Amino acid sequence: MAVPLVQLTRAASVQASSSSSAVPVIPARKPSWLKVKAPGGANYVRLKGMMRELGLHTVCEEARCPNVGECWEHEAATFMILGDVCTRNCTYCAVSHGTPKAFDPLEPTRLAEAVYRMRLQHVVITSVDRDDLPNGGAEAFAGCITEIRRRLPETSVEVLIPDFKGSEPALNIVMDARPDILNHNLETAERLYRMARPGGRYDRALRLLSTARRMVPGGLTKSGVILGMGEEWDEVLVCMRDLRRSDVNILTLGQYLRPSGNHMPVARYYTPEEFAELREIGLSMGFSHVESSPLTRSSYHAWEQARSARPERSEGSTPNGGGHPEPFAATQGRLREGPLKSTAEHR
Repeated sequence: MAVPLVQLTRAASVQASSSSSAVPVIPARKPSWLKVKAPGGANYVRLKGMMRELGLHTVCEEARCPNVGECWEHEAATFMILGDVCTRNCTYCAVSHGTPKAFDPLEPTRLAEAVYRMRLQHVVITSVDRDDLPNGGAEAFAGCITEIRRRLPETSVEVLIPDFKGSEPALNIVMDARPDILNHNLETAERLYRMARPGGRYDRALRLLSTARRMVPGGLTKSGVILGMGEEWDEVLVCMRDLRRSDVNILTLGQYLRPSGNHMPVARYYTPEEFAELREIGLSMGFSHVESSPLTRSSYHAWEQARSARPERSEGSTPNGGGHPEPFAATQGRLREGPLKSTAEHR
């Protein structure tokens, strides 16, 4: 797909407000726009209790998401399956790494029960990397989609998957279950992969996203980039351009926040104005939806992203014209409806 050429230099007005150094000096404190209210409301306590009761994990907790208080107060959460221990050790990620517990085949049932209790109409599911499993845990994603649809057939399901070490059979297991949105995050510039994401590969991430589109041409794909780990402005634009060349529909851009002193340091804080500029550039490249702000995370405003990215169904078209399910067909009608309760509508 042809992608419009973009200018790979900052606008003069932005350059004037930035340091001349490639990596500006980090402020002593986080900027005011990154300060959020500490969690602790009634819904937060109730949701936390439900997750523990059902033996479930959320990326909101494990990755120390800054939006957890706001999201959980609105009954919004992103489920994390396959345990809470990752087999990889990305230097920017707060999730624990090491040797995970054995795969639990009943987890999809418990997760679907939580979705049913909350009567959610849009669900976001992610996982740790499970390189110890034959298909990287692809069957668990497929099982979650199936179990949710069995209880709530009108609920749309978004999955944020690992790269499965580039395995197409593993990706096909997930795509055969027909998630409404397939998400895999690019995370950072190619130059920083060896340092920030040693277990991943930049080209492999792009290949996974383009392969997902080839497997299910009518589906929605999504990816995100974290800013502030040492990339140059031009490298951010290259990431965005590469994602469009992989035919990604939805893009998220957010500020990197260092989880602890043992993690990769923040190289710089981007301003809200810079995020707004990147959003406009992304839309000009052809992304259907761009969510770009300092506190944006993968599932931030996920329901609105999905609804915005999915075009209106043309008059007279049908969601299923034959015996085989139309790719992501369930989404086409649902994503145009009014505001609905979602696992990630406020993240």
